[in-house]
Amino acid sequence: MAEIANSKLTVIGAGSVGSSLAYAALIRQSARTVALYDIQTAKVEAEVLDLAHGTQFTGSSEIIGGDDLSVIEGSHVVVITAGAKQEPGQTRLELAGTNVRILQSMMPQLLEHAPDATYILVTNPCDVLTVIAQKISGLPVNRVFASGTVLDTSRLRWELGRRLGVSTSSIHAYIVGEHGDTEFPLWSSASVGPVPLLDWSRAGAVTESEFDGIALDVRDAAYKVINGKGATNYAIGLSGARIVEAVLRDEHAVMPVSTVLDDYQGISGVALSVPSVVSAAGAVPVAGTPYSEKEHRLLHDSAAALRTSLASLGF
Repeated sequence: MAEIANSKLTVIGAGSVGSSLAYAALIRQSARTVALYDIQTAKVEAEVLDLAHGTQFTGSSEIIGGDDLSVIEGSHVVVITAGAKQEPGQTRLELAGTNVRILQSMMPQLLEHAPDATYILVTNPCDVLTVIAQKISGLPVNRVFASGTVLDTSRLRWELGRRLGVSTSSIHAYIVGEHGDTEFPLWSSASVGPVPLLDWSRAGAVTESEFDGIALDVRDAAYKVINGKGATNYAIGLSGARIVEAVLRDEHAVMPVSTVLDDYQGISGVALSVPSVVSAAGAVPVAGTPYSEKEHRLLHDSAAALRTSLASLGF
């Protein structure tokens, strides 16, 4: 497939995350048309107007939106951010019940207006919701996936780059698993430029004993932001726009998005973030990703946590 011409992105939900994602997509020119939908009429109209006022400075992209679902028609990508937000001290999985009900009501309506779109879940708990969205929609697993640990991976690379004194873009490392408390870094395959991180750490820049602390800081970064300002929005907006670009531009970029797995490292039926090729065809896990024995166990622990959550919701 080739880059999509006259591409259209629709963001569902005009809250802090959805509006930030729409803003990021405009300034990055992620799509030719960016649409914003929300049931709160005054809110979505105000956000669209505010964004439209700045389009002189954002290139050729246009912003439209409103409270009528017809606004999503013709979308190539639909990003779902609508749902109850994560409160201070609340885990992502505790959000599940409310947001599952919202998704169950909304997904059939979205499919009616945009049946050919690729769907990306940002609403938390995104792994749980991805499984449910795929079941509701009946779409192939490559066409409905979550932003997963793309942002967590960016947080990890920022932290490592800061500590090592190198550009974030020169850090090659991934957070995988649940987008939540059981996520973990793939330390065994991480590198700084061409140098394996484990070799770099032996030179004294970061000791292996510090790795657990770094992983914990990355895992809990969202809670720190939420406690301070009430929500995370800018970084997830940027990372969401970046995923959209990989789809609309048919990039075949490798990103740790969350798809419903089918015999991946022996795991099936749950959605977890693993390195995946993201293109106009959607997202496909990279089968040859290496895992150490410990990482393999942690991935299965993450899958077990998601199965427990899904079972508690009747899925």
